[in-house]
Amino acid sequence: MLTGRVNAPEINTEHGWLNTDRAWSIKDFRGKIVLLDFWTFGCINCQHIVPDLKRLEEEFAEVLVVVGVHSAKFDAERQNETIRQAIQKFGIEHPIVNDADYQVWNQFGIKAWPTTVLIDPKGKVIGQHAGEGVYDTVRPYLQKLKEEFKDVLNREPLRFHVEQADGALLNFPSKLTSDSEGNIYLSDSGHNRILKLNQEGQVLEVIGSGEKGFANGGFADATFYEPHGLALHGQTLYVADAKNNSIRKVDLQHRMVSTAAGTGELDYYFHDDSIGIPVNPNSPWDLLIYGDSMFIANAGNHQILRMDLETEQVYRFAGSGREALTDGPLREAAFNQPSGLAINGNVLYVADAEASAIRTVNLKTGMVLTPLGRGLFDFGDVDGFVDDALLQHGVGVEIIDSDVYIADTYNGKVKVLDMSRNRVRTLTDGLHEPNDVLYLNGQLWVTSTNSHQLFRVDLHSGEKQEVMVKFKS
Repeated sequence: MLTGRVNAPEINTEHGWLNTDRAWSIKDFRGKIVLLDFWTFGCINCQHIVPDLKRLEEEFAEVLVVVGVHSAKFDAERQNETIRQAIQKFGIEHPIVNDADYQVWNQFGIKAWPTTVLIDPKGKVIGQHAGEGVYDTVRPYLQKLKEEFKDVLNREPLRFHVEQADGALLNFPSKLTSDSEGNIYLSDSGHNRILKLNQEGQVLEVIGSGEKGFANGGFADATFYEPHGLALHGQTLYVADAKNNSIRKVDLQHRMVSTAAGTGELDYYFHDDSIGIPVNPNSPWDLLIYGDSMFIANAGNHQILRMDLETEQVYRFAGSGREALTDGPLREAAFNQPSGLAINGNVLYVADAEASAIRTVNLKTGMVLTPLGRGLFDFGDVDGFVDDALLQHGVGVEIIDSDVYIADTYNGKVKVLDMSRNRVRTLTDGLHEPNDVLYLNGQLWVTSTNSHQLFRVDLHSGEKQEVMVKFKS
C-alpha cells in the first residue's frame, strides 16, 4: 500500500498567505491529497511546471489540493507584493504561502527549485520530486492514492480567493524593438499580444487576439502565450513566444502570423547533444538579428541559440546547458537563464539573469566572458568598480557607444556599465521590475513590467516620463 510514515511538517508561516482569504494548515486538508510546490518566481524551471500543476488540478479537482510554498532566492522575491504580481502574471489559482525565511523549506528538507512534495489524505509525506516533468511523475501516484484512500477522501472541492489582475491597458509589458520610422513594437506579455506604437504612445496596430494560445492566422485571430523578445527583419517581426517555446513570425505586410520554429513542447539538450542539427527553443526570452543570423536568449535551457534566417532552422550556439557562470569557448561556457541581448560591433552582450551578470560572446573568437557578475548566489544593489558592483536578476540590456544600459530588474533600476572605466552607476530608479531598455531618438525607453507602464528616460538626468499608451478612440 502507498502510504507515508512521517507526518508532514506545518506549512503556515508568519509571512502570510496569498491567493486565498485565510491561512491554512496541513490539518485543514485532511481527507485531501496535497501537492506542495516549492518555487521562487524568477526561476524559469519553476515557471515551466505551472501548466503541469494546472493539468493535475483540473484532472483531480475533487480530491487534490495544490499549495505553493514560495521560498525566495532573491531579496526582491521575498515580498508579498512581488509574489502577488507573479501569481497574476502566471495565472496561478491555488493558495501560496510566503516562506521568506525558508522555515518550511528546511522542515521538508528541500534542496532545489522547483521541488514538489506529495502528502496523503492522512497528512503523511509520500515523497518528493525535484525538477520538471511533474505531470508524468506525479499523476500515477495520484491515481493510486485516489484508489487506496477512496473510503476516506473528502471529495468536496475547496474554493480559494484568487488574485485578479486589474484591467490596466498594458499588462506586464516586457520587450521592445523599433522600426526605421521610429515606431515601437512592444510585447504586452500579460495580454498575450504585440502592440505597435508611435512615439506618443498611440497604438497603431494590435497583433494577436489577446487570448492565450498557439494559433497562427491574421492579426485578430492569432494567439500567443506570454510573448517577450522582438526582432525586426525587413517586413518580418520575429517574436520570442516564451511559454509556447517557439519563435513566431509576423508578416507585417500581409498581417499574418505563422510559426518559424518550435512545436510548443520543451526541448532539452546538454553538452554534446544535438550539435549541428536543428533544435527547438526552450522559453526563448529575447532575440537579436546580426547579419543572416538571429540569436535567441534560450532562458529555459541556459543557452544562446542561433537561427539561420534563410532556412529558419535553429541551432545550438553557446552554452553547455548547465546552469553556471563559466567562461570559455562557446560549447564549454555556461549561462544562467539568459534573458536579454544587445550587440556592439561583433560582441554580443547577454543579460544573464539568474547570476545577476552581464556576459559577452565574441562572435569572431567564440569566447564567452563575464565583465560583471560573480555567480548564481551573488546579487545585491551595489554601484562602483565592477569587482564590487552587484545587480539583482537583470533581464534587459542595451548598448549606447561603449556603455551597457541594464534593466536591473529586481532592484527596480536602470544601471549603466561603463566598459571603458569598468564602473557601474545607477541612471534611474523607482521602476517595478523593468524588463527591457531600448535606445531611440536620444532617449531610453524602459518597460516597468509590474506597474504595467512604459517610460522614457533622459540619458543625462535619469528623469522618467511616462508614455501614456492609448488606443484610437
